[in-house]
Amino acid sequence: MSDCCIFAGQGAQVPGMGKDFAENDAELMKLFDTANAVLGFDLKKICFEGPAEELTKSNVCQPAIFVTSYAAYLALQKKRPTPFACAAGLSLGEWGALCAAGVLDFDATLKVLEARGRFMQEACEATPSGMIAIVGASADQLAALCEKTGCTVANVNSAAQQVLSGSKDAIAQAATVAKELGIKRAIPLATAGAFHSPFMAPAREKLAPVLDTITFSSPKFPVLSNVTGKPHASDPGAIKALMLEQVTGTTNWAADVEAAKALGCTRFVEFGPGKVLSGLVKKIDASLETANVGDLASLDATVAALG
Repeated sequence: MSDCCIFAGQGAQVPGMGKDFAENDAELMKLFDTANAVLGFDLKKICFEGPAEELTKSNVCQPAIFVTSYAAYLALQKKRPTPFACAAGLSLGEWGALCAAGVLDFDATLKVLEARGRFMQEACEATPSGMIAIVGASADQLAALCEKTGCTVANVNSAAQQVLSGSKDAIAQAATVAKELGIKRAIPLATAGAFHSPFMAPAREKLAPVLDTITFSSPKFPVLSNVTGKPHASDPGAIKALMLEQVTGTTNWAADVEAAKALGCTRFVEFGPGKVLSGLVKKIDASLETANVGDLASLDATVAALG
């Protein structure tokens, strides 16, 4: 059985995350201390203690989820040093997958995600926008909904669930139009703005020079791209270009899961707080096995399950 490691995205954050890993292992505690030094603020305290409002800010949340997820990844590697067949992550989680595959180092990933989160937050504040989850829409219904409202597809989570981005007015309109089109459910999401859409163009523009200061390497094992739904090429420049495109492009999680299956993966191990990605994997294909590592208890359970 081949395994794919997957890394949580924004929205998974919760005060207290990573604390038991760090308190149980000096090397993992050092990860959080290094993060504090690299970022210049007390990320460790915010992760371990909150408050939730501070942890929700994109420039805090993105590096915080990454550090916690990477600590979880290292914790499993220590107990079960079996290599993964491939890696994937949702949005910011794709950066965690790239770090796990050696494309960029821990410090560089932190710098990227703090800047990425800050620029995305600035883009959100510059123009009122939002996101809405669409459940049970056919391809034709989804196309009609986008055409009537001007919304764009931000996330393809599964065949039955997509997330649209748009202006505040467009999102409000989408909820009404979805009902008219006979779509099963339309749920406005509590996000700072319209991620993975043209509204993030200013963030993409600001992130480009930051990525130019970062050394990218070829991945040690396949990492699946949110943009293409296929493994990244070995060319570091091509990886950098796709990660820039990811800021404004559609995140196709369903395609990533199918690509992992094509590589022979039948089990997905999620790293980071929560089990959102595990739930999405099951919606895409109920026959797939999932496990998660978010704290010491789930670490022990996953080690036992993986054998």
